[in-house]
Amino acid sequence: MSASSTQTILEHRDTPRHVAVIMDGNGRWAKKRFLPRVMGHRQGLEALEEMCRVCAQSGVEYLTVFAFSTENWRRPQEEVSFLMDLFLNALNKRVHKMHESGLRLKIIGDRSRFSEAIRQGIDEAEALTAGNTGLTLTIAADYGGRWDILQAVNALLREGKAEVGEADLAARLMLGGVPEPDLFIRTGGETRISNFMLWQMAYSEFYFTDALWPDFDEAHILAAFASFRRRERRFGRTSEQLPPEQQRP
Repeated sequence: MSASSTQTILEHRDTPRHVAVIMDGNGRWAKKRFLPRVMGHRQGLEALEEMCRVCAQSGVEYLTVFAFSTENWRRPQEEVSFLMDLFLNALNKRVHKMHESGLRLKIIGDRSRFSEAIRQGIDEAEALTAGNTGLTLTIAADYGGRWDILQAVNALLREGKAEVGEADLAARLMLGGVPEPDLFIRTGGETRISNFMLWQMAYSEFYFTDALWPDFDEAHILAAFASFRRRERRFGRTSEQLPPEQQRP
């Protein structure tokens, strides 16, 4: 069971152990270049590979990215179809490169609306990389924070729990057992969390940037990590209660 930020004081680290990302701005990146929106999503896949590389080299253990929300089904059908095809293509053609780099891949979300080919691709990709010990990349697809909490509550109800504690619920979330995100990054200039990991980000540090996701390169990533190092993570305490090396001017 991972530690809870509301129940204990989490370990201080200069580099985040777990980074969560909303990869926003793909469509606008394409529009600025007079390209179809779908081309931005394709370029965004390259940015994700760069993010994985930099995180692994920097000592990040978990990277969780929001690829497709429960609300994204409302987008134009053409774009949704392209995203599904891109997802399947990545599972079929890029997972072996991930495996060779030692990356472990996990997919969270409601898989019921995906095609059989995508569900099979997910199963095969997770099985192939299950034994790897490098960076754990979790892709949230057809995922929503409220959906995640509800499915955990329903699991508890099926078990007949008479009383539920925080640990009970946390263990049944999609990322049960994974440390809470230390750092949440959203690209594209928006400053909201859009129904992403509502329970887990109670004490995450937030970093918002105007950079569009396809442009979010190594320099941008390291700037986000530098911002994280400048934060005081008090978890309800005062600055004076922190060790001197953790206090910020």
